[in-house]
Amino acid sequence: MKKVGILGSGIVAKVLGSGFIKNGYEVMLGTSNTQKLEDWKAVSGGKVGSFEEAAAFGELLVLAAKGSVAHEVLQSAREKNFNGKTIIDATNPISGAPMHGVLPYFTDYNESLMERLQKQFPEANFVKAYNSVGNAHMVNPSFGDIQPTMFICGNNEAAKKTVRDVNTMFGWETEDLGTAEAARAIEPLCMLWCIPGFLGGGWNYAFKLLRK
Repeated sequence: MKKVGILGSGIVAKVLGSGFIKNGYEVMLGTSNTQKLEDWKAVSGGKVGSFEEAAAFGELLVLAAKGSVAHEVLQSAREKNFNGKTIIDATNPISGAPMHGVLPYFTDYNESLMERLQKQFPEANFVKAYNSVGNAHMVNPSFGDIQPTMFICGNNEAAKKTVRDVNTMFGWETEDLGTAEAARAIEPLCMLWCIPGFLGGGWNYAFKLLRK
């Protein structure tokens, strides 16, 4: 898979898009406003199009839009363009500003955003990843001799193998937590990850799973 379509135009989309390009992939970022990506396009050498064009272009897709509009973005991308494809789901169901450093979510503990999306678009292969680390460390994270852990989950084993390979390419170890239900635990990691930053502790950290 050497063509990647990224649905989103924010910093996460740009960082991951540039990371794929530097590793030899062709990348198209999908957006509702192509003008705001002209600078990224000029610097990165990537392509820019609509959500529908990016979904059709990519053999591998990344959903990097705000969680609150994820369903609408996928609808705009047209289901026929991503059925059967792996979608790296980097979204979080954030619903507002943090209170005492804790982000509010519009989901509860018994259903994740990724589960909702998987039910709404059952022919796509969603894999949760890249939702619980800052964009500065998504590609080639540098923490000395420690390789941070990227937690993933999803219902399709081949799709998770694809994402595991991407994680390795980007400098991560992978911990596969199983099926889509595990996103109920992975998505709140973003809440945990953000608390030290919001409370003034900086943003240069990542999760690591230690085993004995």
